[in-house]
This record gives sequence, structure tokens and C-alpha cells, in this order.
Amino acid sequence: MRICFLAAANSIHSVRWIKYFYEKGHEMFWISLAPPISEAKDLIGKIRYFEITPSPLADINGKKSILYLLPAALKIKKILKDLRPDILHIHSAGTYGLVGALTNFKPVVLTPWGSDILLTSFFKKPLLKFILKRATLFTCDGENTKQTLINFGVKPEKIKIIRFGTDVEKFKPNYKLQTTNYKLKIISLRNLEPIYDIETLIKAAAIVIKNTPEVKFIIAGDGSQREYLISMAKNLDLSPQYMEFIGRYHNENLPKMLNEVDIYVSTSLSDSGLSASTAEAMASGLPVVVSDSGDNKKWIKDFENGFVVPIKNPEILAEKIIYLIKNEDERRKMGKNNRKLIEEENNYYKEMEKMERLYESLT
Repeated sequence: MRICFLAAANSIHSVRWIKYFYEKGHEMFWISLAPPISEAKDLIGKIRYFEITPSPLADINGKKSILYLLPAALKIKKILKDLRPDILHIHSAGTYGLVGALTNFKPVVLTPWGSDILLTSFFKKPLLKFILKRATLFTCDGENTKQTLINFGVKPEKIKIIRFGTDVEKFKPNYKLQTTNYKLKIISLRNLEPIYDIETLIKAAAIVIKNTPEVKFIIAGDGSQREYLISMAKNLDLSPQYMEFIGRYHNENLPKMLNEVDIYVSTSLSDSGLSASTAEAMASGLPVVVSDSGDNKKWIKDFENGFVVPIKNPEILAEKIIYLIKNEDERRKMGKNNRKLIEEENNYYKEMEKMERLYESLT
């Protein structure tokens, strides 16, 4: 098949999807509105890649430029006319969904990523409905996202659950690394943006450190709140000894990072389904403490494989982290349960096989 992805080249999720179908022998094309991350560059050298500039995502005076929307759509329409792919697969119902809809190409698979439809404002809803009407088929990785699509008028039979999936060969436990820690470590992998509510984690960490000082919090990722959050941690006496902001990380280093920590935490205010980072931590054999967002309650059961805590509640978050710190056997039991669950229910290879069959049904 000739498959064209209209998807962000600065996202590891795009890389993983496109790489799978390229390695299965399909002829792949990739159109992006953003420059690629380093993990994408090898793949870009093997397929036909197009980067649209100036991009509708361009920052002009702190705002995305709508001036470039129509020119971008016209460029993409010409590319599609020249390539003549069998399928256009658009990732995200935001800007990517809009420029894709404006090309009027068929058939189109649209994959919302979560906040692009879960957190839509009143003024953007008519625009989103326009985008959704142009899609032939929808895939999403969460029941909450599926229900939101239905609420927007999408017929249930046009929506398929295809999880982003976890590479269970890449993300797997290495308990030897975990037992060599000089102190117990807790990690967060969410970006430093308001939607991920790292503030609550920092407040919880201050409580945890007062009760169990022989631990360390690792804050991975980057974002607009970086300096503010570092300052907040400092004001709460969380020195680098107790909380380290390690910044952006290369995805290839992530399996080792997860095997060098003991507990994973996510304080996100919104997710579609189960977030990729949470699933990767679970596949790596870690217990998880996550906020009550997305489909987390469908995946995480208290005392079985982790804890689901109310959003913006540092006291309860700290309580659950302290419980895991003080109960090593429980940590290990929960981590093993998580590994088994992801192998069976969120396996990247099985999910991509299901996606391939959907492509075949459209050609």
C-alpha cells in the first residue's frame, strides 16, 4: 500500500507508527508541519518526507499563525495529487486535522491524540466538527476519546480503538539495575506544561521528603514552565539532592532510565486512554501512581498495580508514594502485574497489526 502520514515529525509517536509500516514493506510518505526530532532522521532518509514551511504552527508574537493555514493546505493538496497515496492518515485533530480537511483528500484516517478534542473550547467546536466530517475512519487509544467523538456526532461504527501500544521488547524489566540504586527514585516523564500539573508533584515531593528523606525525584522532560517549576522546587527546599530536573531526553535512553528508578508518577490533568509514558513504565515493571484522568481507572487498580489519585491533590499523591516507598514487596508485586497487563493488552506490535488490517479494509 501507499500510505501518507500527515503527522508531526517532532513526535516519537509519529516515528513509531511510520517506522512499523515502512518495515512491513509499505510505500511510506510523511508530511510534517514541524522539523524532525533526532529520532526521526534515520527514518526520513529512507522514505519521502515533506516539511511544510512556513508552518501554521509558526510562532508569531506568541501565537500560532493562522495566516499560513490555507497556503499549507494548498501545498499538501499538491503533494497528495503528485503522490497519489492509497490512504492519508492524519495524526491529531488540531492544526494537522484542519489542513488535512482542507485538502479534501479521501480516504482519510483521523487519529485524535487527546487534548485536541477532549479540551476543545466552545469557539473551536464548529471547526472541529468540520474536521471530523471530512474523515473516513477514526482511530483512538482511549474509551474517553471515543465517547467524545460520538458526542460530536461521529457514528460509533466509524471509530476503532487502536492503542499507540508499547514496544514490549524495548521496554522490559531489568531488576538488577533497580536493585543497585543508592537511594529509591521516583520519576515523572510528562512535559513541563500546565496540562501535566507538575506543580502538584512538586508539592507532594516536599511532603514525601519530610517523611522519607532517602529518596530522589527525577523530573524528565521540558516545557514552558521549566524555570517556574525549578524555582518552586527551590522554594520548597527541594535541592538537586532530592529533586533533579534532567530536561529533554532521547527516547532511546528511556528504557534504561526506567530501569534505574523504582516508582513512576503522572499528574496529568488530561489524557486520551492510557498515556504512552505510563504504559512504558508499566511494561518496565514499575508500580505507578497516576492522576484520575483519561482511562487510568480502567488500567490501574489500587493495591493491585499502583494507585489512581484525585487530580491536584498533593496530600493523597504523597500518601500513595510513601506507601510504595515503605513496602518493597508491594512495589515489586505491582510492577510484575503491570508488565503482564501491558504484554497482554497494550502490545505495540499487535496494535499495529490491527491498524494494517484497517488500512486494507479501505483500499
